[in-house]
Amino acid sequence: MFATLLLQTPAGSGSLLSYLPIVGMAVVVYFFMIRPQQKRSADAKKFRAALGKGASVVTIGGLHGKVVDLSDETVTVEVDKGVRLRFDRSAIARETSLKTATPAA
Repeated sequence: MFATLLLQTPAGSGSLLSYLPIVGMAVVVYFFMIRPQQKRSADAKKFRAALGKGASVVTIGGLHGKVVDLSDETVTVEVDKGVRLRFDRSAIARETSLKTATPAA
């Protein structure tokens, strides 16, 4: 009889408080994981939409080049004189400032 009394849960507002940690964890996950990822995705989409000719870019594969032609879906990147490669816009990772390296003396 004593064991059955221990297994019974009290009725009332105590059951609502048991959901509070789960709700709190969901809020933390949203603000620290989901929301920042959505912001990064929106920023990347804006960047790719604003690409222009002459921009120095890096692809997701690490290939550096200069944008020479654009269409709605693709970007043509010149990686060397006369070497042009066509990529999807989603393959452009970031824009770089092209710096010429000077050899050390």
